[in-house]
Amino acid sequence: MLVPAPGSSSLEYGILRTFANEQERDAFYGSPMFKQWEERVRPLTDGEPTQRQLQGLEAWFRNPEPPPLWKMAIATYLGVLPVVMLLSLTLGPAIQSWHFIPSNIVFNACVVALLTWVVMPLITRLLQHWLSEEK
Repeated sequence: MLVPAPGSSSLEYGILRTFANEQERDAFYGSPMFKQWEERVRPLTDGEPTQRQLQGLEAWFRNPEPPPLWKMAIATYLGVLPVVMLLSLTLGPAIQSWHFIPSNIVFNACVVALLTWVVMPLITRLLQHWLSEEK
């Protein structure tokens, strides 16, 4: 669930859904279950819902119009760098003796989890004005 940015006057909320492929996406949106759900919530919404397909890292950025890719890349780098450095100093020594594949699976899972639920929401909130200013 995407909520309006803190301090924003926007009343727009969003639901982020991911699918394995376009066929799954189309099947979901064409399903009777989704159509019934859409009719049930229609009285609770203003206007018609809009759908926008997000690519890659856009999903971390809540603006109705995503920032340019170069800004998303800089913001992502600012999140990845400290996470990888911190985990290299803390988790790295603990899993150093593990086989290459399991240690990389665990390390990268921790990087992704921290980025998704901790760091990127913080980075996008801190850089909100810069990310949303004119390109």
